[in-house]
Amino acid sequence: MTNPVTKYVPALPKIWLMLIAGLTWSSIGLFLNLTAFAWLPPLSDSYTPFLIGTGLLLALAIGILGFSMLAKKNIHRIQRLPDKACIFAFQEWASYPLVAVMITMGIILRQSSIPKILLAPMYIGIGGGLIIASLQYYRTVNATWR
Repeated sequence: MTNPVTKYVPALPKIWLMLIAGLTWSSIGLFLNLTAFAWLPPLSDSYTPFLIGTGLLLALAIGILGFSMLAKKNIHRIQRLPDKACIFAFQEWASYPLVAVMITMGIILRQSSIPKILLAPMYIGIGGGLIIASLQYYRTVNATWR
């Protein structure tokens, strides 16, 4: 017997869930980077390249050692789903509260008295890490569509 509620669940093929996940991670990463670069002084200032370089090194570390591992785990989870799954299953259900906490922390940091120039490398690192990790989703989508 089928569950009558399932006909009202917005469902998509798994490949679309992966594409949505990749686009979400990339979009958030781009937003964080645009925010960070708006806080930085012009490149002509002597310490701006150092701040950008620090953020890029953080992005590599966070992207490769952290977020890429999460993306791979999420890809494997999505691959185990039925052919069509709820559109919101692009992210693990347990991750949604974590996302809310991270958004809240970002708002608190932006509203704090911490100088934005000190927050910029961290935002570049996290944003860049998300962009790097989102490449895992795009590779999987590309391999699946071939």
